[in-house]
Amino acid sequence: MLNLSMKVLIVDDMMTMRKLVKKTLNTMGFSVIEEAADGVLGWAKLNENPDVGLIISDWNMPNCTGLDLLKRVRADSKFKDLPFILLTAEGEVHQVKEAMAAKVDSYVLKPFTFESLKEKLEQTFKKRAAA
Repeated sequence: MLNLSMKVLIVDDMMTMRKLVKKTLNTMGFSVIEEAADGVLGWAKLNENPDVGLIISDWNMPNCTGLDLLKRVRADSKFKDLPFILLTAEGEVHQVKEAMAAKVDSYVLKPFTFESLKEKLEQTFKKRAAA
């Protein structure tokens, strides 16, 4: 079950993509959403808002990629269990394996649909509830 009152952090260097993800999340019922334009800013936002309940991040960004942000999150004891979804155009098998090795919760390919993002969110939280 999704907790629609949780704070979500969207990290993407393209403002239009952040807005599209935010609109999709708002349509699902999420209302507390933070945004960051790259992994460095995302890390700063996360530390300013330690009550973030989910990160949705692009992979390819300047300064700090989504994969690097994921690794940083997993290495920090405060955030290591935070649900993390990569939303990216990177779909090569080796990239998916690299993200899985870094303990990403889910992987959504762009372009995404409302249904595909919602399904990945539900799967992520169902897996975590069962663990």
